[in-house]
Amino acid sequence: MSRFTGKTVIVTGAAQGIGAAYAHALAAEGANVVVADLNTELGQGVAKEISAAGGTAVFTEVDVAEPDSAVALAAATVEKFGGIDHLVNNAAIYGQMKLDLLLTVPWDYYKKFMSVNMDGALNVTRAVWPHMTERGGSIVNQSSTAAWVYSGFYGLAKVGVNGLTQQLATELGGSNIRINAIAPGPIDTEATKTVTPSVIVDDMVKRLPLKRMGTPQDLVGACLYLLSDDASWVTGQIFNIDGGQILRA
Repeated sequence: MSRFTGKTVIVTGAAQGIGAAYAHALAAEGANVVVADLNTELGQGVAKEISAAGGTAVFTEVDVAEPDSAVALAAATVEKFGGIDHLVNNAAIYGQMKLDLLLTVPWDYYKKFMSVNMDGALNVTRAVWPHMTERGGSIVNQSSTAAWVYSGFYGLAKVGVNGLTQQLATELGGSNIRINAIAPGPIDTEATKTVTPSVIVDDMVKRLPLKRMGTPQDLVGACLYLLSDDASWVTGQIFNIDGGQILRA
């Protein structure tokens, strides 16, 4: 399939894990992919892998918590590819994150965490939407099933991402830009292994109707669908890809 031939997509947090899987899959369907991340070494590696496979990708360093950095990302993308069609807001502090309570987490750490995990999606969206209005387009935010279970400030940030997705659907709709979110359940990535004890992961998997951890590839189909014209009348929705972890009537 070539649903994204001639389209330009920014994927934040694309240097590894789920973001890298999204970047590879978009390039395989013809997109010009901007691998956007703070990790220069890994990000450049992903861009080189895509290019070696016959795709089109460039790496751009970005700190999604900083509005000026997000604006520079958008400008660099337009300069390189002539415009912006799609955005995946995947960047987050997850692997190696602090484990603490909302009541006791150091305030400076909490503010930094939320500036990336919630405000980062808004920062990058604000930076790209003036360019996207010229063509219309679509955005996918990365949420989590943590929004519906106790997960401290990580879960709170994902509740914010869900609300941001729903609120922006109205603001962006008039510019013919759609925005949706994917809420993964437990995904088998290096980041998950570093932040979640295996005994907790094992317990979660036992409770799933589909009794295995998800993989980044399990999320790719939903991301490409939501970005593509196949979902041309879908906006403001949160899609759980979670093996049945969260059942909502």
